[in-house]
Amino acid sequence: MSNKAYLVALSQLHVELVRLQEWVVKTGAKICIVFEGRDGAGKGGTIKALTERVSPRVFRVVALPAPNDREKSQMYLQRYLPHLPAAGEIVIFDRSWYNRAGVERVMGFCTEEEAESFLRAVPLIERAIVASGVILIKYWLEVSQAEQTRRLESRIHDGRKVWKLTGMDLKSYSRWYDYSRARDAMFMATDAPESPWLVADSNDKRRARLNIISDLLERIPYKALPRKEAKLPERQKRGGYREPDYPFRHITARF
Repeated sequence: MSNKAYLVALSQLHVELVRLQEWVVKTGAKICIVFEGRDGAGKGGTIKALTERVSPRVFRVVALPAPNDREKSQMYLQRYLPHLPAAGEIVIFDRSWYNRAGVERVMGFCTEEEAESFLRAVPLIERAIVASGVILIKYWLEVSQAEQTRRLESRIHDGRKVWKLTGMDLKSYSRWYDYSRARDAMFMATDAPESPWLVADSNDKRRARLNIISDLLERIPYKALPRKEAKLPERQKRGGYREPDYPFRHITARF
């Protein structure tokens, strides 16, 4: 897909996302979107495409750091629950409680017993979340080995992307099939009718972003609300005002 065609399609979807935003605020809807996938699957770019033209006060992105000592002593999902949406909010989790089923399980940050306990508990908790009126949508971005390699290598050699590459990414990269087994177990245990997993092919980033946003809009029963057409009023008259000659230090024009 050419960049021009992508931007045209994305612009049209952004208009619909603004309509969705207005509907959510008006109706008090509560929407929670979970993005999961391997390192380099394109979660961050998809979330950026989804949120770049809407209000961050309505579309709130949650990307929690590693838990501190206090949080490690809590019930596992406890630190995620306060971030769930209130009325008029759309919360997007850039990785979520499913860390326990993925990176924590594969990298040994939790025991097998803790991982299995999580997989048994999370469908019950998600059922309670949905029962409270939250629209819960879970996306898994699926990327091939070859494409993941290409993207992670680009992070090594592109100075704009080096911040996206961590030591954990490098360790995780070598454990492709451990992650595949963990993903499969997660799908089997947590793909429920009220909160199914939705898998998107993310090998083509542009198409993946468009497909995910389109799917999201189809899953939420929003309606375009009537909007009064705005018109700019006339500016006030100068009334003798003069621009002062402040001694500003103006930046040098380099472009």
